[in-house]
Amino acid sequence: MTGPVDTLVWMGSTKKDLIEAPESVRKAMGGAIRTAQQGGKSEQASPMHGDLHDVMEVRDDDEAGTYRLMYTTKIGDVIFILHYFQKKSKSGNSTPKADLELIRQRLKKAREYAKSTT
Repeated sequence: MTGPVDTLVWMGSTKKDLIEAPESVRKAMGGAIRTAQQGGKSEQASPMHGDLHDVMEVRDDDEAGTYRLMYTTKIGDVIFILHYFQKKSKSGNSTPKADLELIRQRLKKAREYAKSTT
């Protein structure tokens, strides 16, 4: 990602879900988003795989579990915050299929939105 970005678009219930997260998680996720807006990549962020390679995943842990936030690397002049959730499963690192499908749907909508505004 290059150059600062002013515009964030929160998809679905992502912003509401993140607001309800523990304070330490909100700070970690907010810091990663701020770094992305400034054109950088947080140490906690890594690209997803396969057809979601344009999506960054931020992970944070606390005593209650693992939390994940997914955002786009930059579509046009916008960063889209696609999804936030607490991972319920204690085994494995993989993202649950239902969450992956939701991310794909929201990414598709983000790309359509970006095309319609250019």
